[in-house]
Amino acid sequence: MRYRVVEWSTGTVGRHAIAGIDARDDLELVGVWVSNPEKVGKDAGELAGLGRELGVKATDDKAALLALKPDCIVHTAMTDDRIFDAIEDLISFLEAGINVVSSGPVLLQYPIGVVPDELVDRIHRAGEQGDASLHVNGIDPGFANDVLPLAMTSLSQRIDEVRCSEIADYSTYYQPVVMTEIFGFGKPVEETPMLFQPGVLSLAWGSVVRQIAAGLDLTLDEPLVEKFERIPAEQDMDILSCHIAKGTAAAVRFEVVGTVDGVPRVVLEHVTRTHPEQKPDWPKPTRGDGCYRIDITGEPMMTVEFNHRGESGDHNVSGMIVTAMRLVNSVHAVVGAKPGLVTALDLPLVTGRGLCASHP
Repeated sequence: MRYRVVEWSTGTVGRHAIAGIDARDDLELVGVWVSNPEKVGKDAGELAGLGRELGVKATDDKAALLALKPDCIVHTAMTDDRIFDAIEDLISFLEAGINVVSSGPVLLQYPIGVVPDELVDRIHRAGEQGDASLHVNGIDPGFANDVLPLAMTSLSQRIDEVRCSEIADYSTYYQPVVMTEIFGFGKPVEETPMLFQPGVLSLAWGSVVRQIAAGLDLTLDEPLVEKFERIPAEQDMDILSCHIAKGTAAAVRFEVVGTVDGVPRVVLEHVTRTHPEQKPDWPKPTRGDGCYRIDITGEPMMTVEFNHRGESGDHNVSGMIVTAMRLVNSVHAVVGAKPGLVTALDLPLVTGRGLCASHP
């Protein structure tokens, strides 16, 4: 079955999604949405940096794209700073009878206990109305802290704690809004940015903790526990997203912890640096400048470290690729899923079927 697909945005993730859609013989790119007026009318191949045209012109006309009646929209538009507006967009796609795989809002990765029940019910009703499904995923929140850790627990005799960590240098990550306004890099350490306001970490990554708990049949204490530590820059630095002056926030370590009777059982941890030499006493990747690490304490003790890098050597580029491809490669499973909001617990095994290179 070959499905017709619209790519929604052509930014840091979307451009790789276009390349991924083009790489699959069982997907056909039929439309591309852009928010930047300067991109309207440009060919998708140019926007994706493929060096060739795909014969699909970008547009900012939402109605025209919905009128194409694609089988699925691959939605990779920025949602961190417009969560509820983005949810309205996703609901409108479902109501139009179009399946959706989306990189956000991340709280929909597993919304139970994170999103108000009435909003979850509304998404399900929209899916039932349009006979369409919505799946929100990526790499984190996504594969690195839902499918991967839960698959590892199948090897356990006893589980005391599941810890999912992202450990990465963000100096080559380009998202100025995320880096400055949400993480607060380059801002005074005494100021509390959006991400570290009470409850926001649980809103952003609580879905990860709750989905792992659901997969293990755990009933967590309420609320989830939030912890964070921020450190200042020791010197002025210019990174890809912003300038970080000496003394302003330059690295952060945070946790979202799910406890049972006060004992930590599921932990989501991030160690985010803007230079690889910052805070050497914090966890570091065993190789490269970025990794995802799963630690399962119990019997047996298990650790898996998932490293990735692009052909250029940059782990932040490959981070965008794996995010995009987790969505693109899920299209067939999501189109075939039950209507409404579906999580990783609802889908069959998703693989890279059809993507093996035909030549070296």
